[in-house]
Amino acid sequence: MDILTRRRFLVASGVVGATALAAGAAAYRLDDLLATAGDRDPQARTLVLVTLYGGNDGLNTVIPYADPAYHDARPDLAYPAEEVKRLDDEVGLNPALSGLHRLHGEGRLAVVRGVGYPRPDRSHFRSMDIWQTAQPERPGSTGWLGRWLDRAGGDPRLAVSFEPALPPLLAGERGAGASVPVTGRTSAKGLPESALTAFATAAPDESPARARAAACFADLRSVDTMIRQVRDAAAAEEPEDDAETPAATATGGASTPLDAQLDLVAQCVEAGVATRVFSVSLGGFDTHADEKQLQQVLLGQVDRALTRFADRMARTDAGRRVVVAVHSEFGRRVRANASDGTDHGTASDMLLLGTAVRGGQYGEPPSLTDLDDGDLKFTTDFRDVYATLLERVLDTDPGEVLAGWRGRLTGVL
Repeated sequence: MDILTRRRFLVASGVVGATALAAGAAAYRLDDLLATAGDRDPQARTLVLVTLYGGNDGLNTVIPYADPAYHDARPDLAYPAEEVKRLDDEVGLNPALSGLHRLHGEGRLAVVRGVGYPRPDRSHFRSMDIWQTAQPERPGSTGWLGRWLDRAGGDPRLAVSFEPALPPLLAGERGAGASVPVTGRTSAKGLPESALTAFATAAPDESPARARAAACFADLRSVDTMIRQVRDAAAAEEPEDDAETPAATATGGASTPLDAQLDLVAQCVEAGVATRVFSVSLGGFDTHADEKQLQQVLLGQVDRALTRFADRMARTDAGRRVVVAVHSEFGRRVRANASDGTDHGTASDMLLLGTAVRGGQYGEPPSLTDLDDGDLKFTTDFRDVYATLLERVLDTDPGEVLAGWRGRLTGVL
């Protein structure tokens, strides 16, 4: 299912209204964000939401390596204790997450255990709709951050997505966040620099439509340059990897590399733009077969992008007020399938990181033997995490956004 089909599906299903999607899909450009530089409270925090589309296997991300039930349930898929990046005597991180392991040791990474919701749904779209609307009983037509945006004044630039389509979580009742896609765009090749510069410059007597076209082309060149710089820097810093980069699946995820999306977020934060919420994503986590190698490649991308971003943010006052939250629509089943993969499951872990985060583990680890039809029973309601982010990062009464929800995570922010 391509992006356009996904968008039509969302409108037809009533999860997001066409009006809200149109509002978020308006022609917002990077310059529109940078124009708000300095127009914010310097003490305000910023939320960066990272969505891992496809259902990331939580048990092979935060690994209960000391639990015999883990090894019994997935004998060929389980990691031996000596390969795990240990957090304590029972739990560790996937071998690909060495950077996040360092952040945990520095007190900048919090692992929230057993996150889920009542009566879980194993459908990708349905579960993600539940996560994005924060309405497990019956997903509505607004996203939880869209409802926050309605109360924060409604300026679309306060909540920005660097994904190819506006995610439902940024759609409110009266409007939506800004979609500033950076994928699928290339500059003209073979033309001299003078010609490209002319295309990007409006003439004094041109019509408004032609002037707008010139401005859009100028922004296109600006974004292309930044993306190219990010990729070149990454290529210079990192060794060759023989494993192919998996493409985003039909379950979503931006095709632009996660580190490129986060680099744009970093530039916006450092410029002091008004944006309080950024949404970025990575797809490909629907690992029904040959999971171990594929997930390690994906988690390696996540690790490099997040640790580079966290270290960059730690260097400025504005960056130290950034909180990153990482989630997926569900985890995987405890027992491996016959194809060396895992099928759709339920509860998983969320990651919170940044200088403002108090590192450690939060919530109760779910049992691997007391299961619900082969699935983990959630121990932390995801609305507890959302409420904490709304209250501690976005300075908002969570009850107004989450229908009176009173649960919180204590001590993490």
